[in-house]
Amino acid sequence: MLAAARAIWREEGLFVAAALLVLYGAVACTIAPYQSLLAIETFGLSHLAYAVVLVAGALVFVTTSITGGILADQSLSRRTVALASTAAYALGAGLMWLVPGKATFVLAHAVLLPTGGTIFGQCFALARLGALGRPAAEQPSILAIIRALFAAPFVVVLPVWSVVLGMGADLTVIYPVLFALGLMMIALILRAWPQEGRDGWHDPKSGLSFAASLGEFADGRVLGRVLLLGVLAGATGLYMTLVGLVFTAAGRDTGDVALYVGFVAGAEVPFMLAVPFMQRFFRKTALIAVGIAIYAVHLALMPFLAGTEFVWGLILFAALGGAAILTLPIAYLQDLMADRPGAGASLIAVQRICGDATCAAAFAIGTALSGYGFAAVLGAMAAVTSGLFLWLLDRR
Repeated sequence: MLAAARAIWREEGLFVAAALLVLYGAVACTIAPYQSLLAIETFGLSHLAYAVVLVAGALVFVTTSITGGILADQSLSRRTVALASTAAYALGAGLMWLVPGKATFVLAHAVLLPTGGTIFGQCFALARLGALGRPAAEQPSILAIIRALFAAPFVVVLPVWSVVLGMGADLTVIYPVLFALGLMMIALILRAWPQEGRDGWHDPKSGLSFAASLGEFADGRVLGRVLLLGVLAGATGLYMTLVGLVFTAAGRDTGDVALYVGFVAGAEVPFMLAVPFMQRFFRKTALIAVGIAIYAVHLALMPFLAGTEFVWGLILFAALGGAAILTLPIAYLQDLMADRPGAGASLIAVQRICGDATCAAAFAIGTALSGYGFAAVLGAMAAVTSGLFLWLLDRR
């Protein structure tokens, strides 16, 4: 683990990927716990309209991520793709800051911010390229540390938001902060992203046409596994969608929302760092299946315990299960297209759209038929079933 940490500090590509993921982690923990509250309570979207925004955003995210990943593997500079995505994020946040409203919310959260999310996959593509020069035994630890660095800002940033919002600040104050973070990511890419041919950095191109690259995504061996992981990922998306709503419905304030999400993310970090050790003894899919079963306990019980002190006990289930299902699928997906880091990282986006669709369906159906609790149970059941099928598929 120490050797992996030293490699991230010293290797240009690994360091930039890690730094960008720290900044993007700050972006994610600033918006994710509050997006549903902003949509429904601040800007007046209905539950159905918000579900449509989630699906639209997922479609944009997967389209831009796949296109950017293929083009970066094929001919386009990976740095250019990273700049375009972060510029879109900064634009969306800037519009929400300067001209907030229902229409701007839909434009930003259905188009611009999801386009900006492309940077997540490109960071892991960059990390994969950087890790290839390291011993094979170090590579799982490198990816685990980098994924943990994405979670680290949740520990620091969310308590700050808890204090700020607890002092009565309006939720929309997050948008100028998101804009500033977007500008910081742009500056980091311009200053430090490795360039082809400089200092020995090499980013080989696939040589495949765009159509041929797309065809790889449709391969049954790849697509089936990505879709199963997508349904599983819907559990984490549903957690972020519900946490603010169920806490406020139970009479808690937005400060408690920030503390809960921050504690979950902070507790995930040590478990994430332990994942490479567990991989020595168990297959990835076995760890994923166990992880989602543990995480489902947290998701299903959270709406029912949100008004009690017992809800804080669910943090252990969320952290232990989340460490497995947030870390292992990234390497698993990249291994499906090991020779094409951009396309392999784009599989994260395909997983994400399936996850967002699962999240939106569980949210829409659950709230229509009963309420937030039923939505959580539906999402938990779907995720556990998906994890079981993935484990069985890889046992064959």
